[in-house]
Parts: sequence; C-alpha cells; structure tokens
Amino acid sequence: MSRRFDMFVIFAEMRTGSNLLEASLNGVPGLTCHGEAFNPHFMGHPKTDSLLGVTLAKRAEDPAALLAAMRAAPGLNGFRFFHDHDPRVLDEVLDDPRCAKVILTRNPVESYVSLQIARQTGQWKLGDARHQKTSQVLFDAEEFTGHLAGLQEFQLQLLRALQVGGQTAFYVDYEDIQDVAVLSGLARFLGAEGGVQGLATSLVKQNPEPLESKVANFGAMEAALARLDRFNLTRTPNFEPRRGPAVPSFVAAARAPLLFMPIKAGPVAQVRGWLASLDEGALQEEFTQKSLRQWLRGHPGHRSFTVLRHPVARAHAAFCDHILNGQYAEVREVLRKTYKLPLPPVAKVAKMDLEAHRAAFAGFARFLKGHLAGQTSVRIDAAWASQAAVLQGFAQFAMPDLIAREDRLAEDLGHLAEAVGRPAPALPAPVAQTAPFALAEVMTEEIEALLREAYQRDYVAFGFGGWSA
Repeated sequence: MSRRFDMFVIFAEMRTGSNLLEASLNGVPGLTCHGEAFNPHFMGHPKTDSLLGVTLAKRAEDPAALLAAMRAAPGLNGFRFFHDHDPRVLDEVLDDPRCAKVILTRNPVESYVSLQIARQTGQWKLGDARHQKTSQVLFDAEEFTGHLAGLQEFQLQLLRALQVGGQTAFYVDYEDIQDVAVLSGLARFLGAEGGVQGLATSLVKQNPEPLESKVANFGAMEAALARLDRFNLTRTPNFEPRRGPAVPSFVAAARAPLLFMPIKAGPVAQVRGWLASLDEGALQEEFTQKSLRQWLRGHPGHRSFTVLRHPVARAHAAFCDHILNGQYAEVREVLRKTYKLPLPPVAKVAKMDLEAHRAAFAGFARFLKGHLAGQTSVRIDAAWASQAAVLQGFAQFAMPDLIAREDRLAEDLGHLAEAVGRPAPALPAPVAQTAPFALAEVMTEEIEALLREAYQRDYVAFGFGGWSA
C-alpha cells in the first residue's frame, strides 16, 4: 500500500449502509475499518469496550489516543463517524489532510423509514433473508423534518471544513455500496492495491421492498414531502462578504460590567451617552481581542449588547453621514460618476431642495439593492452592510447577550441595567441628525420598496415591518 493517507474516516449516519461498506472494505488486504470507534456507548461495535489496546475509559479521557493507535496500526486503519459521535474527534480528523474522508449518503426518506423499521423490529443487521423481520411504520412529518435538518446541517459542516482545508472527499451513495467498480475506486483512493474483489456476503439489504409497502400512511407521506421546499426556494440569497468581529469599535462602561457592540449608522452616540451616565469616568474602548478577553475575564457577570435600527432609518443615516456630506469622498465620487447618483458637489449640498435630496437618496437605495448582492465594485462598508452580516461578524468573537431595538431603547436598556444591578439612568435625547431633511419628508413608497429588497435579510431575520415616523 502507498501511504498517501495515515488513516481514514467514513462519515455516515444510521441506516445509510455503513455496516455493509465497512464489511466490503475489510475484505481488501491492508484496509481495516474499526466500526463506530467513537460511539459514546461502545468502541467499534456493541458490547465492545476496548480497541487497539485503548479502553473505553481511556478513550473518554483522551480520544486522540485511539486516533494515534489507528495511525500506528499495520496497514491503513479507519472508522465510521456519525454526527452524534464524540465531537472532540471531528475537528481533529477534518483538519488532518493525512486522514482520508469518505462520505456515505442515502436518500433521507429511505434512511428515515429504515430507521423506524429497525427501531420497531429491533433488527439492525441482517445476514440471511430467512431471519428478516418486517414491519410497516407510520411517517411522522415533523419528526422527518428534524431528521432531514440534522442530516443537512452535518453535511454542510463537512463541506465547509473540506473547502476551508483545501481537501476533497470520496463520495459514496447507498446504491453504490453494491457496485464493485465504485468500491474498487474507493480502495484505490485509499491507496490499496488491487481493489475490491467482491461484495461482502456477511450482510444483506434488510428492507428491499418499495417505500409504498413499508409506510402505512404512504399517501400522507407523499403530501407532506410535497410541501417541503426541497430546493430551498424561499431562501434569501446572501452574497455579502463575511465581516470581522469589529472588536476595536466595542465600548465598555467605566465600571459597570456592560459592553456595547455598536452597529454603524445606528443610535451609537445616544447609547454611548447612556453608558457613560452609568458611572463617573471615561468609557473603556479601543479594545484589541487580547485586551477585550482580559476585560471579560475581569468582569464576571458581564452583559454585552447591541442595538438594531430600522433598515430605512439606518440607510438614510448612512447616506447623510457618509455619502451626502462627502465623508467617504472616494466612494461618493464613484457613486456619482459610475452609478449615476444625482449628487451635487459637496459645497452645494446645502442648497439641495427636498426633491433633489429625495432623488439622491432614491438613487442610493437603488444602488444598495445590487451592491449588497455583490454586483458592484464598491466595498460594502459597515455603515450600510446588513445588520445580520454585522451580527455574524460579532459572533466570530462573541454574541451579544441582548439585541435591543431603537424603537424601545429605554425599556431594553432599563432591563440591561437591572440585570447588572444598576439603576437605569435616563436615556439621553437622540443626537441631532446631519440630514438636511427629516426622513418622514423624504420617504416614498418606491424608496421603501427598494430598501426592503436591499435589506431583505434584515427584514426577515429581525421581523421589521414597514417604516413609520
């Protein structure tokens, strides 16, 4: 055998044919699959509590010891891994390019029905059709939805890890495990010489009948599956780049264990004023990830929070604060020349009438629709990125304990102060806007429709309704 790999893992789930695949691979000289080696309840196979000299207790204490034993064993050794096996093992094998990945899948409806039959009959393996136990089961739509969601989540986790690690896997479907040519290709992928000579004869398919004869309420199952959005048609596409956690923008109270995670173009100044009024002394800011971790460790019982603003109000604030007044001069020039926003020179902004301001803001709203879909050359600034994307960025470091809303800010901040045992100070008045016209004067149905399309993720994720003054 060549040594492209030191070990292998078969990612599978219950009732996907993993026992049969394992039996076939174990018939190839130099390959050994040790079953569900990291099943929390046994080692490899039921009623087994040691494997390659590692006991169940030792594995619980140090799962890496069993991985090391597999790498050191003669030939190429591997195991089957399901989503509910020891999670400490998953990252180690996914990050290791010397560990070959085999991904076994099956039609989720078939695996679900097979699982229900096995649970009902108690028969999990079949070596001879004479001993087959048959049963009809009821399809539970809610239970199947959860079954499907779990499968998809685990598959997406595997896919992303392989993409990030620049690795590939050998994919095998349930129907492939009785195809000698495919199994021989798998053996060659693993580095075995000669391939598979024949299928394992110790196990046979347990329930070869069509689904209609195995499911008692087959009609109800068909109706339930027809309602599933198989192609995820209702998904809101997301082409925004991933954002960092923006730790340097975080602000802590002088002494109270409160940490504010600001979202640009939100009521940041107003919240900073409230935070400052909690204690006498300067706010703590300009954090690095290291200094923020030190602050978190030094303030047990701390609470972190952020504040959402309605997408319409936030877009107008971003437009007025950063584009209209020329703060982002280079971006402003690109918007004016390339994307034809009707923006006058900065010196003449003060002379814009309401119609001119409305036309410029409508142009910005129209630009945002394509911009947030990744269709423009302009960087997506934090001032107008979706709030969902900003929160995902925060989550790379820490999730806020509270996501407050601007329209009920006094109540939300009052609850926060109470949580850390402080009397809640009065909420300062909103900081005066730089906008030359009030948003209520500027708004039209067209502008709101454009912004609703641009910020569909925020409307859906946070339940925003129509904007009102």
